[in-house]
Amino acid sequence: MATVVVHPMLPEPWRVRRVRRETQETFTLELEPAGGRSELRFLAGQFNMLYLFGVGEVPISVSGNANDPHLLLHTIRAVGPVTRAMRKVKRGDTLGVRGPFGTPWPVTAASGKDVLIVAGGIGLAPLRPVIYEVLSKRHQFGDVAVVYGTRTPADILFSSEIEQWQKRPDMQVHVTVDRAAATKDTIKSDGQGRPPHATIWSGNVGVVTALIARAKIDFRNAIAMVCGPEVMMRFTVQELQKRGLALDQIYISMERNMKCAVGFCGHCQFGPTFICKDGPVFPYSRIQNLLAIREL
Repeated sequence: MATVVVHPMLPEPWRVRRVRRETQETFTLELEPAGGRSELRFLAGQFNMLYLFGVGEVPISVSGNANDPHLLLHTIRAVGPVTRAMRKVKRGDTLGVRGPFGTPWPVTAASGKDVLIVAGGIGLAPLRPVIYEVLSKRHQFGDVAVVYGTRTPADILFSSEIEQWQKRPDMQVHVTVDRAAATKDTIKSDGQGRPPHATIWSGNVGVVTALIARAKIDFRNAIAMVCGPEVMMRFTVQELQKRGLALDQIYISMERNMKCAVGFCGHCQFGPTFICKDGPVFPYSRIQNLLAIREL
């Protein structure tokens, strides 16, 4: 039987099944194969190139469940011309999908260890597949802690899921916001496409690194996975080092400036490293020296 080889630059058509508004700037696309089935399989941490016909293409991490590969979820922040146009797509529209690409989070390597997940802002989206996978195999891991921070209550992603996770006795979930004052920015969608509503916040206020101390895990026997703004990841790594984690126990996602996903264009070259081919997930020990060069 002949083997079908799919060119990595050739998009596959996927149909929009649902568009779910998460926050004022962020939305989730649920995609299903336009032809009814697809050979696409992904691992937690990998990304796809999403192509909006006639507009352009962007790299977006998969934010759904790797155990359900026939339904792709991509959580997107509308910050550029392509992603702003994607926010306007409707159910039944077709997008092109290339992928998956990149290195996954070390979920398999974390088996038998405690797991710490630290996310900032939309950085929770690439880490959500890790949470799904860990919970589906909960007996294989030690203590599990999630620490998540955003600018305001209105920026919290997947709020209903977070509430469900917080109710579980087998995981710890800590959430904080930079500011909780009621302003015009603290307007939050309910995640179901209904009109936004004002958010009243009575939880933690402060930087995400301040909550790491609340994680009841054995830092000497743990794997930490971190995703968020670069400055947040730098300070998170420093905090984790203070608590005894070695740099090869800490993994971060370095999604940035990717254009082709296969190392042709050079947009994501980071010193001698290509984020798309060698990442986006790296052990911190591998790219520590590169991150020390701020201009890079």
